[in-house]
This record gives sequence, structure tokens and C-alpha cells, in this order.
Amino acid sequence: VLDFNDPFSTEVKPRILLMGLRRSGKSSIQKVVFHKMSPNETLFLESTNKICREDVSNSSFVNFQIWDFPGQIDFFDPTFDYEMIFRGTGALIFVIDSQDDYMEALARLHLTVTRAYKVNPDINFEIFIHKVDGLSDDHKIETQRDIHQRANDDLADAGLEKIHLSFYLTSIYDHSIFEAFSKVVQKLIPQLPTLENLLNIFISNSGIEKAFLFDVVSKIYIATDSTPVDMQTYELCCDMIDVVIDISCIYGLKDDGTGTPYDKESMAIIKLNNTTVLYLKEVTKFLALVCFVREESFERKGLIDYNFHCFRKAIQEVFEVRMKVVRSRKHQSHLQKKRPTPNGTPRMPL
Repeated sequence: VLDFNDPFSTEVKPRILLMGLRRSGKSSIQKVVFHKMSPNETLFLESTNKICREDVSNSSFVNFQIWDFPGQIDFFDPTFDYEMIFRGTGALIFVIDSQDDYMEALARLHLTVTRAYKVNPDINFEIFIHKVDGLSDDHKIETQRDIHQRANDDLADAGLEKIHLSFYLTSIYDHSIFEAFSKVVQKLIPQLPTLENLLNIFISNSGIEKAFLFDVVSKIYIATDSTPVDMQTYELCCDMIDVVIDISCIYGLKDDGTGTPYDKESMAIIKLNNTTVLYLKEVTKFLALVCFVREESFERKGLIDYNFHCFRKAIQEVFEVRMKVVRSRKHQSHLQKKRPTPNGTPRMPL
């Protein structure tokens, strides 16, 4: 199952590694974000004792592999080929339990980051300071500051100040874990500047306050416009997606239960009591645009819909370019496997 040498999977689907000490919450994060597991159900998950790989390919933009590593992995074990794993990695997420003594976790973090950086300097290092739901606001800030300071001091002492670590406060009991994963995934999307530019053009010509491009399945937002993200706004968007999918599952399917709850006809309008309108429109099979609009601006719904039509057409063009790149890389990979070996016999796929 773990084919480290597959050039196509490495090149087209970047890897995200989930690492950290035992019981830090790695498997719970994966189950809640990508499997819709209730946070309370994660209490019954067994500890991970082997490397678990999962392909996440819900849409053309959310397309990667997540590798969940057991906390007891020993980098010095000769059977653990860390070079082969880190070489194809796009992001390394290291999970630290904020409610536990994190000195051992910081030591493991330093070892992991330094080993990975030597193999692949292009890895994005993401630190999830996890389980912060049990801390007060002041304690959260103090913990983040302390971990940030100690981790960067360790790198400075090793002469590795150029390694950049990104820190996030996360919990599976609120939307912070989804927002943190959104930031991680966005760094792996080569089309991100194009998507952000399209969203900026769309909102500036439509009188829209804020717009998110969501992956409907995971509720990760793969792009937003250049205005700052407000956590409350993001939570409202996530809740809206849940409402739309839940109602569509009840009333949107045919009498025999066939059909899909989310399709090209999917659209929703929710009017809030603060003169703001939430507007959701289907972009592709797995992507949705969720907008915040003032009521007075929403009166020009025809203009918004026309601009949305132009926006969706542009997204489809980006999607087509992406698929051409994927097909090209797949073709090149196939040719490499068929290339003759030095003795003249063709290479056989493993």
C-alpha cells in the first residue's frame, strides 16, 4: 500500500504528514475533518500503531494524501526510511497537546523538522497547538507564545533560523481545526493566486462583503478574497453548508432515494437579523461559493448572478488547465515506466 516510489502520486498528489506524540489528537483531527466524525466519538478511537495513508481527492483543488504517523515512530530506526517519505511531502503537520507537558513534544518537533528540512527544504512546517478548548483565552495566548519561542530558539541554536514554522491554535470541538487545515491546504494549491484574484474581481464588481470558495465535503475553504477572515463569518459559512446539505438530503433526493443532495441546481439564501444575507451557489460538483452580502446590495441579485456566471466559467477554465497538467504528468510517468533498462528490457511497473 505504501508505494514511496510512485512518481505520479508524489508529483500530482502532495503528501500531508500528521506527526506528533501518542494521544496528541492526530487521528481525531483526520476523522473529524475528512470523515464527518462527531468530536465526542473520537474519544473511543484506538491509538494508531502503524502508518495510515489516505487519498483525499474530493475536487480538483483538494487533492492530496494524508499520512497519519504513530507517535512512537523512531527516526533512528534503520527500517524507517525517512528520506524517502520526506522527499515527496508538501506539508508536515506536527500536533502538540496543549494540555500536556509539551517539552518532550518540542524535542520531537525539533528532531522531525531538522531531519525533514535536510531532505526537502520546500516542506511547509505547520504546528497545531491542539486541544485548546480546555484552556482559558489568556492561557491559550501564553501557551502559543511559549511554544513559538522555544521551538524557534531550538532552531536558532542549531543554526537553522531560515526554517519557518507556522503555528495554529486548534480544537476539534469548534471550527478552528477546519480553518487551520484550510490554511495548510491553500499552500499546496498552485492555482491559489489565480483563485484569490478571481474572487477579488467578483466581490468588487458585485457589492459583496466577503466570499469563500469551499470544498463542500470537508468544509475546508480553498480560497477567499484578500479581505481579512473573521472567525465568526467562517463559522456561519460552515453552518450554512451543513444546513444546505442536511435539507437537501431530506427533501432533495428522488422518491426512490436516488440522486445527489448537492448538484448544479444547489443554491441557498439565508437572511440574518443584522441586515446581512448569506448566499450559496454551486460552482463545481464539490465546490461552493458562499458570500456575505448587505441587504441593499443583494437587491441587485441579477448583477450578482451574472458576475457569478462569469466567475464559474473562469473557475472551469482553471480546472481544465489543472486536468491537462495531471494528464500530462500521468503520461510522462507512464513513459518513464516503459523506458528500457540498460540491458535493453522494458521497465515493468511494480
